[in-house]
Amino acid sequence: MFKNLRSKHLVLLLSSVFLSSVMFGQTKIFGTIYDSATKETLFGASVIIKGTTSGAQSTFDGSFNFETSITGDVVVTVSYIGYLQQTFDVNLSSGEKDLGKIYLESDAVGMEELNVIANVAIDRKTPVAASSIPAEYIEREGGSLEVPELLNTTPGVYATKQGGGFGDSRINIRGFDQRNIAIMVNGIPVNDMENGWVYWSNWAGLGDALRTMQVQRGLGASKLAINSVGGTINMVTRTTDVEAGGSVAASMTDYGNKKLLVSLSTGKTANGWAMSFVGSRTEGSGYVDQTWVDAWSYYLAVSKEWKNNLLTFTVIGAPQKHGQRTYTVSENTVEEYGYLYNQHWGDYEGSVLMERENFYHKPQIALNDYWTISDRTHLATSVYASFGKGGGTGTLDNRDLLPRERMSRDTRGQIDWNEWADVNTTHSDTATLDNGQYTTGGNLYNADGSLEEEGGYQTSKNILRNSVNNHRWFGLLSTLTQDLSETLKLMVGVDARTYTGEHYREVRNLLGGDIYIESMGNAVDGVGGRSQIRSVGDKIAYDNDGKVSYGGLFGQLEYSQDKLSAFVAVTLSNTWYGKVDRYNYINEADQVAETQTAFGYNAKAGANYNINENHNIFVNAGFYSRAPYWDFVFTNRNSNSLIPVNEIKNEGITAFEVGYGLRNSWIALNLGAYYTLWSDKSYTDGFTDGNGDDFTAPVLGLKATHSGVELDFEIKANKWLSVLGVASLGDWKWTNDVSAEIFDDFGNPVDTVDIFASGVQIADQPQTQLIGGLKFQILPTLFVNANYRYNARLYNGYDVTQLSQDFEIEELPSYGMLDLHAGLDFDIAGLNAYGGVNVFNVLDTVTQTEGDRFGYRYSFGRTFNFTLRVSF
Repeated sequence: MFKNLRSKHLVLLLSSVFLSSVMFGQTKIFGTIYDSATKETLFGASVIIKGTTSGAQSTFDGSFNFETSITGDVVVTVSYIGYLQQTFDVNLSSGEKDLGKIYLESDAVGMEELNVIANVAIDRKTPVAASSIPAEYIEREGGSLEVPELLNTTPGVYATKQGGGFGDSRINIRGFDQRNIAIMVNGIPVNDMENGWVYWSNWAGLGDALRTMQVQRGLGASKLAINSVGGTINMVTRTTDVEAGGSVAASMTDYGNKKLLVSLSTGKTANGWAMSFVGSRTEGSGYVDQTWVDAWSYYLAVSKEWKNNLLTFTVIGAPQKHGQRTYTVSENTVEEYGYLYNQHWGDYEGSVLMERENFYHKPQIALNDYWTISDRTHLATSVYASFGKGGGTGTLDNRDLLPRERMSRDTRGQIDWNEWADVNTTHSDTATLDNGQYTTGGNLYNADGSLEEEGGYQTSKNILRNSVNNHRWFGLLSTLTQDLSETLKLMVGVDARTYTGEHYREVRNLLGGDIYIESMGNAVDGVGGRSQIRSVGDKIAYDNDGKVSYGGLFGQLEYSQDKLSAFVAVTLSNTWYGKVDRYNYINEADQVAETQTAFGYNAKAGANYNINENHNIFVNAGFYSRAPYWDFVFTNRNSNSLIPVNEIKNEGITAFEVGYGLRNSWIALNLGAYYTLWSDKSYTDGFTDGNGDDFTAPVLGLKATHSGVELDFEIKANKWLSVLGVASLGDWKWTNDVSAEIFDDFGNPVDTVDIFASGVQIADQPQTQLIGGLKFQILPTLFVNANYRYNARLYNGYDVTQLSQDFEIEELPSYGMLDLHAGLDFDIAGLNAYGGVNVFNVLDTVTQTEGDRFGYRYSFGRTFNFTLRVSF
């Protein structure tokens, strides 16, 4: 009886639930979210019923849908980091509510215009292989990573911390180092104009101000004649914000690095003004021994909008100093002292004294004007300037004048500065000046042996020096866009830059002695007419300027209609090279080298075809005749030679690429293949001329091919789980041997070099890279993400000019690393807040990530980064 009664109650209960669902049924809410400027769909935008946890995120095609049992009048909010939030008043009843196409506007002033200068690629339209890193990822998963490392989960990219010092990281793309990758901030090239390198410590505050970061692999979409052989990295900073507000954030690592960040914005006022500021302070210990950091950063943007004009002023800078570990470490050293060992410091007079320390401040100032001339004509112009000041430290001896004292170390393997100082203060060796005078026992004597001056002349055998590298850089970048028709657009412009790099050494610390005496060496005018006796702050060794000016014209024709978009672009440029040597020459007229020039050009074309709303294919090809860097024109920078190399020869780059894309509600996939042929790669080597003098000369004729396939995808398994994958398989190698005749600076043949490079693999980046990841959106406010990166076929670095017939390349061990990220959005006193933790290298895998013939560089072990941010 009771059993039957329970059965009846169960039937009634289930019936009531069923009837409730029918009577009060579920309402389905759906729609599609787009960027209002680019018309790209937005993945990951949040759609939620205000005051509830009922909602969803947009999928890869921008669509969203979810069901709710809530009835009556509600407010639905649509939000995405970097965009203005939209709200909709909706009356819910059973059935469906289609919110239609929702176009979110940027929360920053002038972003659409800035993207024109920055040449940001548009998905399913721009025919290049590109990956974008949004602000949300940078803020939540970046943690203690440096800017290049943010791209490590994208195809074909490899970034390492090198020696482990603050800002000392580097990045490779498709086997090309960053000398051959165009690095751009808001469309402005920032690669060093003398050697192409990028010193990331100079841009340490950039990550705080980034709005988005896009890597374009291959020749890329930029219209400029830049270094985009391996790819282009576009870093787009915040402009001014439309709405007023700000945030305060604090973060720290488990090894003692601390950071405080403040962000403020006035919002856009009624008269069209807006101002935004981001500032940060970073200090504390580094992971590697004595790689401490003491840094500030600032970013200011001010904009004013008129009817047809938008004027934006920005300034960004990061004054810093930090301890470095610049050399690789041998396996024997690691076995004795551990992989965190840093050979560049020791105790001196009761405190730590660094041998290797970097100090620099490189503010960049830009004034951008966006002028809407008419509905069909637009002009975007950027005038910019950069002023760098600083350098690095190291040791220096005067072995040409005094018996050499080798660096002594204590039982910890650290420099014994006190012993060095003892030698400097007590030795009685004689140093003879070129005028016949000499020093010994702390006194200065004339050539005839008479005492010139007693005391104050104890000559240091070893000193600390500063190598100073200041620069002044001015530029103009202007693009005129003309809509020729509904389907054709013409873009023409000018790119002009002028750069002066000032380079000299100076005495930093005499380490107990009174003076330092430098050898005249090959100085023409007696070390520029100066005394050989030098004190702290005096210039030594060299004092010269490298001067580079560049002028380029570019044009690009774009076609876009329905499913097809295509472009063809041509750039013509000329580069002027100069040198000023103040060290070796007294008269100004004798200090200036004759200006050299090199003409360059590139041409490229591409097309994207959208087969339907889910599938697209693209192809691009191009040829680039690249003028060499200054370093390959005046190869003997610090000698007395003002004569350039015997032959200035451009590098030739030919590239082809094809790609396929898939987009629907549950998957986003990209597949591509590329081939790049690089001819006459620029390399130099050291030689000896007929007089027995050493000099540096270019080695011409080397060729290499870089080919491979790349795949990346993200699968939306359900509303709370996404699966990610990346595969990059490369085949990068030298393709020829070279027997090159070597000429001195005067055009005289002095040597022949034979290089056996054919078939040797390119080093310094894994040619097999596999990445897998999971993204858990446990709650609308809580996420946990994980990714695992596997690297193989990584070869140890070598000097290609030294390759002999019996050379055997060293393959470094394959390795994998697991990272975890978790974060929670919550409220504090009515303010939006975020707390997050990043665990890098969860499995504590310590391995060799790069190296050279002297040793290796190692990965960091397991590290933690904690962040708390409050917005207002």
